[in-house]
Amino acid sequence: MGTPVPALCGLVLAAGAGARFGGPKALAREGDGTPWVVLAARMLRDAGCDHVLVLLGASADRARPLVPPEAQIVVVDHWQDGLSATLRAGLDAASALRADAALITPVDTPAAPADAAARVTERAGSPLARGLARATYAGRPGHPVLIGRDHWDALRETLHGDSGAGAYLSARGATSVECGDLWSGADVDRQR
Repeated sequence: MGTPVPALCGLVLAAGAGARFGGPKALAREGDGTPWVVLAARMLRDAGCDHVLVLLGASADRARPLVPPEAQIVVVDHWQDGLSATLRAGLDAASALRADAALITPVDTPAAPADAAARVTERAGSPLARGLARATYAGRPGHPVLIGRDHWDALRETLHGDSGAGAYLSARGATSVECGDLWSGADVDRQR
């Protein structure tokens, strides 16, 4: 019997109302009509994720048909509580899948390449369950972010309101993985 392969679970954070954007980003599409949720799920799958979960909240019923069939939908009951509720729901779902790590991206980074996510995973360390890494762009923290299972309980305790994992990653000395040679790292906050 061989060594078990670590399970990597991709999380697409797409539950927010997108107030600055003018509506839920889970409904956003590229100019050619491709939904951002499809691009994010594909990027995580191409980066090596065994499972991809798309976290929906605002307008979940309208966003559900946009999610590709190879991804699993997780509806965040208390999405109005902010990013913390979405991330907590994602970690709970990844725990249920017995994943070793979560590779996390927001839906509003449609240009993110799988190479950046794969690089973050590769440099997160071994075993993957202990990994803690985030992409940086010219030294500026960004996404994707990898959080190993060994950090999930401690991270959950730090999540409040509309804050995500940034403070935890900084406090725990997450590995910075420069990805500026692959793309800009920019998220989209305004409709194009």
